[in-house]
Amino acid sequence: MKFRSISLLGISLISFSLVCFAQHTSFKQDKNLLQTINQNFKDADAQYKVLMQELPPDQFPKTYHPNTDKLETSGSGWWCSGFYPGTLLYLYQQTKDQALLTEANRMLNILQKEQYNKTTHDLGFMMYCSFGNAEKIEPKPEYKQILINSAKSLSTRFDPKVGCIKSWDSNKPEYLVIIDNMMNLELLFWATKATGDSSFYKIAVTHANTTMKNHFRADYSSYHVVNYNPETGAVQQKRTAQGYADESAWARGQAWGLYGYTVMYRETHDKKYLDQAKHIASFILQNPNLPKDKIPYWDYNAPDIPNALRDASAASVMASAFLELCRYADAKDNQLYFNTAQTMLQTLSSPAYKAKAGTNGGFILEHSVGNMPQKTEIDVPLTYADYYFVEAMIRYKNLNKK
Repeated sequence: MKFRSISLLGISLISFSLVCFAQHTSFKQDKNLLQTINQNFKDADAQYKVLMQELPPDQFPKTYHPNTDKLETSGSGWWCSGFYPGTLLYLYQQTKDQALLTEANRMLNILQKEQYNKTTHDLGFMMYCSFGNAEKIEPKPEYKQILINSAKSLSTRFDPKVGCIKSWDSNKPEYLVIIDNMMNLELLFWATKATGDSSFYKIAVTHANTTMKNHFRADYSSYHVVNYNPETGAVQQKRTAQGYADESAWARGQAWGLYGYTVMYRETHDKKYLDQAKHIASFILQNPNLPKDKIPYWDYNAPDIPNALRDASAASVMASAFLELCRYADAKDNQLYFNTAQTMLQTLSSPAYKAKAGTNGGFILEHSVGNMPQKTEIDVPLTYADYYFVEAMIRYKNLNKK
């Protein structure tokens, strides 16, 4: 199936979707940052044209290795495959550059088969960040059906005995769930609204409740991985895979939780999710190891702080989350969340993190950390860092729009 090109009609729907229900709070935006953001969109447009020229057919960008000048790519089944077309669509919304739209449509055609992939928990990342954005720009029956099928595939990984969607498959007697999975629930909420089938909604709420019970410590930092007994649902182990240690606070994991529970509050209006998001925010913002420029070290407990690597991807996710959360919190907290996101965007837009034109393999941001323990994607650009950076900039730009 080939998709028709997305037209400019309905382009404002992405903006609307990023505004959500909220208190009628007006935030004082930095005029210089707004100008910088508009320039960032233009620069990102040019960067992604560099990236698309280097991309092999049927491949999706993962990262770029500056030391060897090599672009690393993946097939459509990799968990990051939705971010590239999603970023293209976000940028097209801002620049109206037809070349970005043409490339997005090309990638959607390659990605569509993953709607039937039942071997991954990441269909929210893969399909909602791509086809979800396309559906917001211009609703089409084919987009809607792909998203519904994706939600059905994701739902097959839910086990009511455990109360969670399984993250990683294992041959051992274990049921592994990672904090990242909170980011895939938005697809299920969309599916309930699109179909009227409440089973998707119930799965999302059950997963979030189980995760809230078992993934978080007393200080509201989160474990990365919880290992459940697949027969009883009992917790067998709490550990990390990408953080410094089992009891450390892996930065991107804290960002996933912050974003995920903010979405939970948006979709349910249940105050316990707002409270959870605020608790996670407090852990992040009151952490003595959070730098003044608000770009976190890759792990809040990394042993070599202040010389530890920063993670721009964690900052991008947090900035986007804070720019939604600030619309729901009370006056005391919402200004803090806004100010934090504003600082993050200012820092990420500086030469310290934003790549020079024509460099960085075409990616927008430098200096992210993928998996330090496995020594993969260390201090490199990452496709999801770009995606959430662009999303955060859109949210900042539209923050005071009703």
